[in-house]
Amino acid sequence: MDSDLFKWFNRLADRTHWANGAMRTYANTGIVLFAILLFITYLLARQEADVKAVAGAVWAGASALLALLIGQGIGNIVDRARPYETLSNVHVLVSRTTDFSFPSDHATAAGAVAIGLLLANRRIGIAAVVAALVMAVDRVYVGAHYPSDVLAGLLLGGAVAAIGFVVVVPALTRLGKSIAAGPWRPLVAARQPIE
Repeated sequence: MDSDLFKWFNRLADRTHWANGAMRTYANTGIVLFAILLFITYLLARQEADVKAVAGAVWAGASALLALLIGQGIGNIVDRARPYETLSNVHVLVSRTTDFSFPSDHATAAGAVAIGLLLANRRIGIAAVVAALVMAVDRVYVGAHYPSDVLAGLLLGGAVAAIGFVVVVPALTRLGKSIAAGPWRPLVAARQPIE
């Protein structure tokens, strides 16, 4: 089933030549969009003196790194080959790599940032969720991953972000409030935070 779904998405590249350049670009550099969304969320939260949202933005970025670390461990254990290594007639629109396919690093980071931002700032979070879903589909389209690779990445990243929002963000918020009360206040609040 996974291979069949992969082939269906990957064969879209044959029928949508007009999209191949954009899909290749997003597959390779789209992760930068998530860094931009993180930075915008941080700046907006700081401007509003919303220390919890600042903590949420910081955690969203940190959760991506933690989820990637966990994903590397899982990937080294599962050691699944990339689709272009095991299937024939795969349209590969990105550079081939020799690392594992499951879970997708791109989808893991995108899922973590998307869920982290959704919890910190709903409007930007919705945009990040859409961008993460597009990234997941894109990584299959360009031939880099199976659908289960990107689904696992999204779920892993999203779970790490959500769990950390409950466990880590309260502590980061307390730390942010302490910082806001001192000389480093501009890091977390452009104006005096509202209690």
